[in-house]
Amino acid sequence: MTACFMNDWNIQSRAHHCQACGEKFSDKQDFHTVLLDEKQGFHRMDLCDPCWKKSENDGRKEGKTFVSYWQGMYESAPPPAPEAIRKESAETLLRHLLERNEPRFGPACFILAAMLERKRIIKAKENFKREGIKYSIYEHPGSGDLFTIPDPDLQLNQLEEVQRDVAQLLEQGVPAPVAPEAVVDVQVGEDIR
Repeated sequence: MTACFMNDWNIQSRAHHCQACGEKFSDKQDFHTVLLDEKQGFHRMDLCDPCWKKSENDGRKEGKTFVSYWQGMYESAPPPAPEAIRKESAETLLRHLLERNEPRFGPACFILAAMLERKRIIKAKENFKREGIKYSIYEHPGSGDLFTIPDPDLQLNQLEEVQRDVAQLLEQGVPAPVAPEAVVDVQVGEDIR
């Protein structure tokens, strides 16, 4: 008697389309699987319902032995969940906000630096105080870049709002700088064309 081990079986994975008509399976669609023993090995066929019903009436194909049958429900693979905060996005955003050097982005820079330090993208090197403001210096170990981040002295009740701002900046990007309003000098009675 010959022993057959599961490892010896080379059975294909589930198809994403009917192998008779070529129609792509939709999510939650019922399909039928037939496992056939062909002389050179096993062959799996996944069929849509109409093709399955038609194949039942066609009978068995020559040279193929029926081994097994089962019915399943096609489930399309869910798209990969995006990482809550991508490392490169948080780092890129921090660099961009620091280049802008706008005080309104100070709390966001502080939160981004804390996130990147927690993910070990940057490392805290030094803390100091100048003119009543606390600063932290972070180093990016890969590039050697230094980031000087002022501590905005956030209160606990402000954290949720700043976290929402950071999430919005990560999702939508940094808004364009606000340009000072253009001054238009028009004399009364002057024709503007």
